[in-house]
Amino acid sequence: MNDYIATNRSLWNGWAQLHAGSSFYDVDGFKAGRLSLMSVELEELGDVAGQTLLHLQCHFGQDTLSWARKGAQVTGADLSNEAIALARSLSRELDIPAEFICANIYDLPQILERQFDIVYTSYGVLCWLPDLRRWAEIIAGYLKPGGTFYMVEFHPLMGMLDDETGERLAYPYFCGPEPMCYETEGSYAVATDHTHTAYEWSHGLGEVVTSLIDAGLTIQFLHEFPYSVYNDRPFLEESEPGQYVWLGRPGLVPLMYSVRATKPAR
Repeated sequence: MNDYIATNRSLWNGWAQLHAGSSFYDVDGFKAGRLSLMSVELEELGDVAGQTLLHLQCHFGQDTLSWARKGAQVTGADLSNEAIALARSLSRELDIPAEFICANIYDLPQILERQFDIVYTSYGVLCWLPDLRRWAEIIAGYLKPGGTFYMVEFHPLMGMLDDETGERLAYPYFCGPEPMCYETEGSYAVATDHTHTAYEWSHGLGEVVTSLIDAGLTIQFLHEFPYSVYNDRPFLEESEPGQYVWLGRPGLVPLMYSVRATKPAR
């Protein structure tokens, strides 16, 4: 397992440099005041002003710093040291207070011990995690009594579709004993000849929700959406501003979902 995580760390170190200069992430626009957060999480998580927030798998920190711009006291964690270095640089340059920690989720409790009002994670994060039960336990441990966990993620049904046409099922719904292994070319944000091995794990909705419940959290809602907020597949088309649906098949399958849960107060 450590070899899988080390390989993925190397992948994300390379991607961090690619993404920092990409139009997808639009760092110049972010520096000028643009929020990187989408309307879904802004509406569903709501007012964060004055609250402490832990952002898991924060990449190079744009969403973390966006929550800080909304008034939260933020901490971001990511396994990529290159991404964390970029996040810290952005924080200093923009004079936005934030703490950034380099660690994969499973090692984070050895470094960070305090609790938070909110734990947050979003978009394309779960496929990099081999063990959701431990993930959920760590989330519960980081929440203060009465605290809120919120995530928004691409739907596992969308994750089953082939990358080019969406016409066939190419990936499993359930997690097997071994991760999926493939060679990337470029990334979801940048088309280049940069190649690297990647390991991913598939996780169904039942596994996600049950892991959170078993960790002691109370589910407030599970929402499914017939659109994606990212136009990152060739078979998607924009139906409304910022909403991308399956070309010719809008509403046929969910493309995203969100979960909000709370830790019971003492």
